[in-house]
Amino acid sequence: MDFRVKNPGRVRRFPSPQDGLRAVTERARQAEAVAASWVEWVRPAFTPLYGLRTRIATITVALLAGLLFVHVLLGANGMIVYKKKRVEYEALQKRIMLEQKENEFYRQQIQGLKTDEKAVEKEAREQLHYARPGEYVYVPPPTANPAPPVNNSAKK
Repeated sequence: MDFRVKNPGRVRRFPSPQDGLRAVTERARQAEAVAASWVEWVRPAFTPLYGLRTRIATITVALLAGLLFVHVLLGANGMIVYKKKRVEYEALQKRIMLEQKENEFYRQQIQGLKTDEKAVEKEAREQLHYARPGEYVYVPPPTANPAPPVNNSAKK
């Protein structure tokens, strides 16, 4: 069997490193000329900017500091939002304290009803209107709220 390539023109060979260096050195003068012409074309536009570089840098830093300040003040987790959350947190803490006091009051009341018979009797008399034999329970009539008088004067 013959594995040789019959048409070597279609087969590409990898270039050697020397070929690459040779191509770079041959085109170096042309590349330098292009770079020099580009620098001469761009230089008039950047010469005034080069003179103003400190002012431009100062203005840029001031703008960035201003944007950072606005972000800290008004951002998603800024100071204004923080203060609102702080007020809400303090209100919730007060509510929690009130709820805990109320729970403690009810816990003591339940404990008293479990252990003290006089407390049970008192609740039965007040809430359920129970009475001992021979006692009468007086229940006052419910207070009727009178309707406010109708004012027929013209409204201003």
